[in-house]
Amino acid sequence: MNLPRGSRSTASGWPIVACLTAVYVIWGTTFFAIKVGIEEFPPFLLVGTRLAAAGLLLLGWQGLRGRRLPTPREWSHAALIGTLLLVMGNGTIAVAEHWISSGATVALGSVLPLATALWSGVFGRWPQRLEWAAIVVGGAGAAVMLTGRDLQASLFGTVIILAGVASWSFGTVLSRRIDVPRGATGFGAEMLCAGCIALAISVVLGERWHVPREPKVWWAWGYLVVFGSLVGFSCFRYLLERVSPTLASTYAYVNPPVALLVGWQLGRESFSANLLIGLPIVLASVALLAWAHSRASRPPVADASALESEVGVAGPE
Repeated sequence: MNLPRGSRSTASGWPIVACLTAVYVIWGTTFFAIKVGIEEFPPFLLVGTRLAAAGLLLLGWQGLRGRRLPTPREWSHAALIGTLLLVMGNGTIAVAEHWISSGATVALGSVLPLATALWSGVFGRWPQRLEWAAIVVGGAGAAVMLTGRDLQASLFGTVIILAGVASWSFGTVLSRRIDVPRGATGFGAEMLCAGCIALAISVVLGERWHVPREPKVWWAWGYLVVFGSLVGFSCFRYLLERVSPTLASTYAYVNPPVALLVGWQLGRESFSANLLIGLPIVLASVALLAWAHSRASRPPVADASALESEVGVAGPE
């Protein structure tokens, strides 16, 4: 979605900081919740029901507030972004976690900002020299992780994760360039469309629909609906409307350590040395990428302080 240049200044700093914090922490915990959910839910049934429920709740709330529904064109764009971000992004995670630990899944997903930088190049902004250096370093860190037992145990699961990363990063960049409703109505439309598409995929794949019996599975499903979807995804889309895709994708710094800690504490997951060595390399490359991108996009000195005071965070345009 192409936003007017001044549209980001409408948000004060604290909502952006709050949304970043929510995405950083909450999404780090959802990987383990997905791992618990697929103990009884088939992958796309889990994704479809949680997203459809969250989308209906959010659109219902918007309707009570008298907000207009999306136009047919906006519905089609919401379906596209919802498919890229949520069906492919979340769906691939739910599939991959049948074979790969939640911690290893999110660790490999830490290359997301690097993939986002490459997709930005497809749309006209190719990385500069320092950014390319960050991408190469991040690729080396990913290669270290890929050679460990965590990800080598299932080549199919690893490929699925990388496909999800490619889809999510593409959707992140594309969402700023097409016409979708802003705010909660747009978030709800994307989740509802994605939920319906995921349920259709579930039917096509012949997934067995049944009611789970384990209370922990329902707790995980409820957590994914309320925190993973309603809170987490809404905060992420709020950020995409107001800050750069690179800044919005920096949750990749915090999600892996949170997911590793949660998986280790609650799921008794163990990790190979390759994962613990490669992850810091990738996170360092993401930090370098964000710094290089911010440096390359920094406004003239005379305008820098004014821009930072308006936006509330130091992020690239």
